[in-house]
Amino acid sequence: MSKNVKTIKELADELGTNKTRISRIINKNSIPTQKIKNKIVLEENSVSLIRQYFKNETVSILRTELDKAHSHIEKLSNLLDQQQRLALQDKKLLEEYKAEINDLKALKMPSQDTKEEQANSQPQEELETLKEQIRALNDKIKGQEQLNNQVSKKWYQFWK
Repeated sequence: MSKNVKTIKELADELGTNKTRISRIINKNSIPTQKIKNKIVLEENSVSLIRQYFKNETVSILRTELDKAHSHIEKLSNLLDQQQRLALQDKKLLEEYKAEINDLKALKMPSQDTKEEQANSQPQEELETLKEQIRALNDKIKGQEQLNNQVSKKWYQFWK
């Protein structure tokens, strides 16, 4: 065959695709072909049209993939931001609970001088109430820590 023409198979091999795809491009765009010795051949101008179409199609595919990746990155950034906000809220709650516990402990622990006087003067019910409040706050802190650990684990597993 002359150097000015190429078969569909030769062009497909050159472009790294198959004959069917080249045939579809030819049919879709009405690119002129010739038949020589029972083989369909393309002249140089037809070959250049197919190459141009192939390049445009590749750029379009790459652009689409880039747009998808960009939107995926935005979603991940939003998720990370939300996770960081939740972690900050949890940290603030834990600090508030710890401050409340410290306040309750300060009420519970009298000074050395008046320990016996306060123990005798405070009713037993008040002591039990304070103990219950301390237990409840400790349970809340444990629950928040477990929740925070669960959120952290879920977030960590998200990146796997």
